[in-house]
Amino acid sequence: MKNLKTIILSTVFTLSAASAFAEPYRIGVLTDMSGMNFDLSGQGSVVAAQMAVEDFGGKLLGEDIEVIVGDHQNKPDVGSTLARTWIDEQNVVAVVDVPTSSVAMAVQEITRQKDTAFLISTAGSSALTGEACSPSSAQWTWDTYALANGTGRAMTLEGAKKWFFITVDYTFGHALEADTTQAVQAAGGEVIGSVRHPRETTDFSSYILQAQASGADVIALANSSGDTMTALKQMHEFGVTEGGQKVAGMLLFLTDVLGVGLDIAQDLTLTTAFYWDMDDATREWSARYSERMGGKKPTMVHAGVYSAVMNFLKAAEASGQAKSGSKVMETMRGMDINDFFNRNAYLREDGRVIHDMYLVRVKKPAESKYDGDLYEVLATIPGNEAFAPLETSTCPLVKK
Repeated sequence: MKNLKTIILSTVFTLSAASAFAEPYRIGVLTDMSGMNFDLSGQGSVVAAQMAVEDFGGKLLGEDIEVIVGDHQNKPDVGSTLARTWIDEQNVVAVVDVPTSSVAMAVQEITRQKDTAFLISTAGSSALTGEACSPSSAQWTWDTYALANGTGRAMTLEGAKKWFFITVDYTFGHALEADTTQAVQAAGGEVIGSVRHPRETTDFSSYILQAQASGADVIALANSSGDTMTALKQMHEFGVTEGGQKVAGMLLFLTDVLGVGLDIAQDLTLTTAFYWDMDDATREWSARYSERMGGKKPTMVHAGVYSAVMNFLKAAEASGQAKSGSKVMETMRGMDINDFFNRNAYLREDGRVIHDMYLVRVKKPAESKYDGDLYEVLATIPGNEAFAPLETSTCPLVKK
């Protein structure tokens, strides 16, 4: 393997010297390298993409493949500008990852216009495969509907009927609250209140007090990453669970659980697309990933990035048209998608990858026996139950 090389504005990982006669195909990992999503995506997403390129063999249609990296700073204008520049000037044939749904929505407009593949792993708004869907996109890992349908439905059926939301005030939070509300109501529950907060809030005390006073059975956090960790820590200080209310982290990553610790996160129920310690296949891939990441365990985002890039490369090779995202996606819809991440998966016409999701419980400190031993898998949710039915889709590409 050749040495890693750095170029201005982007870090490029190359498996072999670029041909003097042909420009390499490039995979652009557009992620958060400096903000609140760095741990759950960030450098781990870059490593996962590079692993996929290496495992594929380093060449696509006879040409070298490079992975380049951009930091969108969680700003839609920065993300869309980077995506446009990559496609126009750097022969990028797929944009990958993209934390923050508002950034992903902006990037999807660019990749739709350019007919470039967009492989979404971190962004979770269900609108990306709904009214904003694109023929060149695949939402690979999770979405707000799947989280709501998993955690929201399960807790309501267990008897937690009254819900109160603390919701981050942007596209993702709105979608997660709306999807969870629908799941709760369908299971016989009700939403009795909600409050919204700006991103990267440091003081949740007023929101927590409103939620406690509401008399809700469940206080649901419709936020993510640093906001979720801050809220969980402060809810612990306010004695929310000791007062008889349950807490639902509607989007919790492995890194969030590690960030707050098992003392605070214990017994939380959550829905995830991946857990590193689930079986031999997940453990084998995760061990390879951890070797490159200083022992860190992968999140579902990292596993999703690897799977998305690997299956994109297979479909691009089979189609012979790597630069047409819509043609590659059309080819992928005729492929079996089976790997350590996706079990019996397939790509729908709305861009949603349908695969199993998992309902898990965070272990108590005394139950955790080794590094990363965090979850007990409670149930497997089949893909056709986890994600929104195609017949309810608002995607214009879906034939009614």
